[in-house]
Amino acid sequence: MADKLIIVESPAKANTIKKFLGGSTKVVASMGHIRDLPKSKLGVDIEKDFEPEYINIRGKGDLIKSLKKDAKQAKVVYLASDPDREGEAIAWHLGYLLKDDAKEITRVTFNEITKEAVQKAIKNPRKLDVNLVDAQQARRVLDRIVGYKISPLLWKKVRRGLSAGRVQSVAVKLIVDREEEINNFKPEEYWNIFVDLEDEKSKKQFEAKFYGKDNKKQEIHNKQEVDEILEAIKNTNYIVDEVKKGEKKRTPAPPFTTSTMQQEASRKLGFTLKKTMTIAQSLYEGVKVEGRGTVGLITYMRTDSTRISEEARAAAKEQIVKTYGENYYENRYYKTNKDSQDAHEGIRPTYADLSPDGIKDSLTRDQYKLYRLIYNRFMASQMAAAVFNTMSVTINANNYTFKASGQSIKFKGFMTLYVEGTDSKEQDEEKMLPNLEEKQSVKLEKINPKQSFTEPPPRYTEASLVKALEEKGIGRPSTYSPTITTILDRRYIEKEQKQLVPTELGKIVNKLLTENFTDIINVEFTAKIENEFDEIAEGKEAWKKMIREFYGPFSKELEKVEKELEHVELVDEVSDVKCDKCGRMMVYKYGKYGKFLACPGYPECKNAKPIVETIDVPCPKCGSTVQVRKTKRKRNYYICENNPQSCDYISWNKPKPGEKWNPDDAKEIEEETKKAKRKSSRKTTKRTTRKRKTTKK
Repeated sequence: MADKLIIVESPAKANTIKKFLGGSTKVVASMGHIRDLPKSKLGVDIEKDFEPEYINIRGKGDLIKSLKKDAKQAKVVYLASDPDREGEAIAWHLGYLLKDDAKEITRVTFNEITKEAVQKAIKNPRKLDVNLVDAQQARRVLDRIVGYKISPLLWKKVRRGLSAGRVQSVAVKLIVDREEEINNFKPEEYWNIFVDLEDEKSKKQFEAKFYGKDNKKQEIHNKQEVDEILEAIKNTNYIVDEVKKGEKKRTPAPPFTTSTMQQEASRKLGFTLKKTMTIAQSLYEGVKVEGRGTVGLITYMRTDSTRISEEARAAAKEQIVKTYGENYYENRYYKTNKDSQDAHEGIRPTYADLSPDGIKDSLTRDQYKLYRLIYNRFMASQMAAAVFNTMSVTINANNYTFKASGQSIKFKGFMTLYVEGTDSKEQDEEKMLPNLEEKQSVKLEKINPKQSFTEPPPRYTEASLVKALEEKGIGRPSTYSPTITTILDRRYIEKEQKQLVPTELGKIVNKLLTENFTDIINVEFTAKIENEFDEIAEGKEAWKKMIREFYGPFSKELEKVEKELEHVELVDEVSDVKCDKCGRMMVYKYGKYGKFLACPGYPECKNAKPIVETIDVPCPKCGSTVQVRKTKRKRNYYICENNPQSCDYISWNKPKPGEKWNPDDAKEIEEETKKAKRKSSRKTTKRTTRKRKTTKK
């Protein structure tokens, strides 16, 4: 019989905690949520003031029996789920199920899974934070109402199985709006003039850029303006007007929040949000490190705070001074955003002495990459600024002004360890200028006029979408990854070379929702709702009052939309492809895997076929039409329409006229296709097995 029973969410977390506690303590896992709203119905009693109708999650009956048995045998039950709203709700549901079995139930949380943190938490248990639970209930109930009330409209008007979500619909809207912005963009011409100059004393060359006339900034819009300037500067003296020398400091980025970690892992490691969070979870819950046993390597990975404990600062200082020297250390504090919860610290390593390279053999390749990113970012955040020597010069050519600048690193500081990535193409470069003096002349070597056109805003990537959601106050650290994963899984958006592009299905769903639910599917409303959840978490607002205030206007809008759409039918777009079974012109439909052609005579004629995309370059081998297809991983490949009957052409690369074909591509593509088929076959077998088991029960 155990004196203490500790319940956490996962077996990995349980295994890590076990080694910190005595033999009279039992640690078990609830395997995440144990109660939830039913999937088969709304599960919220509107008539009884929005009371949630929670049920035990299907398949967890045996686990609940086991937990009840363990609770009966323990003197105290410690609910030790994660230290956020979701974790508080899991603890609350566990408390509800075990209240008749346990002698005493209490709550413990820890921001890091270390011996000190776990033992301290057990010595200082607390009561459940009902405000945090209510904030999670408010989110769950409101999202359930929106999803279950609006989704049936999509089933009627677009396709069964579709769903609408409060946050996910706004995320789709951002992506669709950006795509429209790109499509409607009209490029404008502009010019830059660069001159290659030489300092005749040192014989060093450097580049200067046109700034304007008489030291006043001037934009160049067309070739005529360029020609006027070129005429004025081609046979004139280039005199250095001004030389400015100085120093520039660059300070490190703060420790990671969930959002910044996801963005950097996407930029630097190419990780999806889902992958980043899965790996971070494993690092937080514990990894078996040689010589140390199972160790939680990072602090809790769902946070929007950059605050760091004094103990962590002291450990960082010791490590930095020992590794780099005293002049590389600087004790830094970072301001947390006013909207941040600040419930726990920023993401950092739990043990500063466990360097990534020191424990590399104990980690998987991806764990090592992410741990190294987190470790280096945190250490750099407590290091001295980098210092650059800077030099800028202004050059006069017949009253036209050119400017050049350069820099060299004087002291690397934190940049020895880590430099934050950016979404822009511009990079900090070390660019030196010759040691120029005022009033000296420099020799013109070459004039380089360059025509350019303004570019549309870039498509969102996972990283830049997270940044946009955070800036607009949409969602919270725990919601970014599941939101983007959901809209990808539902095929409202897809990835093209890491960019997020709306599908036709996504555009149709977005149009229907934004035109009919303008008060709900918009950025301002979604951000306002997030702030109300925060108010509930702080005990400033009652959650049912918030739902009541939302539901009144929402139900009226829903009723109005249902009436307006009752006699509206979405007309299918007609293609130029004739049905080869009945002769009707086929129409475009949208299925689980995207757009396809279907006969409008359904159900009499059930003919359907995929849409075949072709290119205007003939097959390099036989001269027939080349089709564009996608692998399961959404990667394009090119294949002859006669493959495999009479031509074996297949390639990753779009063929070019006169280009020879590399047959090695064929083996690689065929292998990837076979793998996808094997994987699909295994999934089908598993589903069939599960159905048989369910039928037997």
